[in-house]
Amino acid sequence: MPGVAGVLYDIDGVLVTSWREIPGAAATLRRIRAAGLRRAFLTNTTSVTCAGIAERLRAAGIEVEDEEIVTAARLTAAYLRVEHPGARAWVLNHGDVEADLAGISRDDDRPEVVVLGGAGEEFTHRALSRVVELMLDGVPVVAMQGGTTWATGDGLRIDTGVYLPGLEAAGRARITVVGKPSGTGFRTCAELIGSPPTDLVMVGDDLYSDVLAAQRIGMTGVLVRTGKFRAAVLVGASTPPDHVVDSIADLPDVLAGIPDASA
Repeated sequence: MPGVAGVLYDIDGVLVTSWREIPGAAATLRRIRAAGLRRAFLTNTTSVTCAGIAERLRAAGIEVEDEEIVTAARLTAAYLRVEHPGARAWVLNHGDVEADLAGISRDDDRPEVVVLGGAGEEFTHRALSRVVELMLDGVPVVAMQGGTTWATGDGLRIDTGVYLPGLEAAGRARITVVGKPSGTGFRTCAELIGSPPTDLVMVGDDLYSDVLAAQRIGMTGVLVRTGKFRAAVLVGASTPPDHVVDSIADLPDVLAGIPDASA
């Protein structure tokens, strides 16, 4: 695979669904790793820590290391430490990711920054109205990720990205998005792998948040027809993905066919 230095994997909908292995995922990752390609796992999951995700993947038969997992919460903590050092944060999130937010000061009553995580029952009318009030008072808002949907074993669920345009309109301010589809996470993973984006392949089930977002910074995009994939979304896209495959099991054939850009 001379044209590829490493692979960046989305997790939910690509490797697992509701933490059950998608057929062929474990064997495919072993094969690609044996070929010498480096890797990282970039996920918008905001309900489980990096360590927890790695543990669940291993339980599903997919061997990964904790440090290979890059979550939106991990990226957000790094962003806050640089852009809002020491600021008191109100975190509105579904799930416990405290370990990935270590060192971030918390104050739900007098926040200096609002952090939006994954959408769930915490995203109530009252809570979202308070976010708008704080925005109108000048408090910055940071979204861990901007994904619009995520896949479960019994169908799609809407996610944080669905709410962001309305909050920005009502709060009359922009919300900073750290995770996918922002380029921040992709660049962080490129640094973790140790290769420029042009030498990396991104594999995802979300055309816009995973694949086209990665292609915008120079990565090769591979869209899988599992997870949240919908044919109508692909047909209606103005920009095509570089490659489309039925599942992660077909990835080795794609990697073998990618030409060496340096040749």
